[in-house]
Amino acid sequence: MLDADSTLIRNEVIELIADEAGRGAEVAAATEAAMRGEVDFAESLRSRVLALQDVPVERFASVLARIEPTPGVRELIAAVHERGGLVGVVSGGFHEILDTVAPELGVDFWRANRLGVVDGRLSGTVDGEIVDASAKAAQLLAWAAEHGVDPARTIAIGDGANDLRMMAAAGLGLAFNAKPAVRAQADLVIGPVDLREVIPLLP
Repeated sequence: MLDADSTLIRNEVIELIADEAGRGAEVAAATEAAMRGEVDFAESLRSRVLALQDVPVERFASVLARIEPTPGVRELIAAVHERGGLVGVVSGGFHEILDTVAPELGVDFWRANRLGVVDGRLSGTVDGEIVDASAKAAQLLAWAAEHGVDPARTIAIGDGANDLRMMAAAGLGLAFNAKPAVRAQADLVIGPVDLREVIPLLP
């Protein structure tokens, strides 16, 4: 299972949307603090999403055009499928972008947050339960149970502090393109920003 932002893709989607509101630098600084684990993720996400208020939903097309898949992601997903495995993505980002990106990359299932929309513009709120560290870990175990996979045979790949519980719940937790706190607690650290490095570790 993979995180999305800075793992499945090279971007932080919330920063791309914030660029459309002229608040990119402000939101990027808040995202960095959240990924280092310096602030509560859910609280930080709500404040960052508030900065997106009034962005027209048609701007998502501009955001999608800027998405860069992480090097090696297609090869990794293909290798998992060749071995009879499944690839899930659970993200503190947004379904509005992941619903396009995930199937294009061959991801089997995914979960993320949803942005509130009123009259075709972002309301500055998150709809429903926020996907935080606890939700990520629970989702990994739920998907494993649903598909009859022993949790010991799962791999979780992430970069931020909100990925640590998911990584601890998996059989193998990999820090990828990760913050120092995540590298310190991971089972293994992937150095190059190339997901093909994970292929030799597949069960």
